[in-house]
Amino acid sequence: MPTRTHVGVGAGMTAANKILIIAGVALLLGGIGLGFRSVSATGVDCGSVFQPAAGITPMACDGRLNSSGTLVTGVLVAGALCLAAALAVKVLRDRVAA
Repeated sequence: MPTRTHVGVGAGMTAANKILIIAGVALLLGGIGLGFRSVSATGVDCGSVFQPAAGITPMACDGRLNSSGTLVTGVLVAGALCLAAALAVKVLRDRVAA
């Protein structure tokens, strides 16, 4: 059975895989950092997405915490998608090499 040679495919896929892994980890760490960042509204500390301020907070905090939560969720999902894409690239690279 003839064998196929894929010159350059492995190197390109390895570079793409490394880039996706680095981007995914950076996005996950960035999302976690954004989640712990303190949010304030009209001079009142609202706390962070992961730990809102204790007690009764003004209604202005609701919108700020909501939008921060959406941003954190988006960044974390983007990081997870990058890592999933890196896994897919690795699986494809292994199949091509086999």
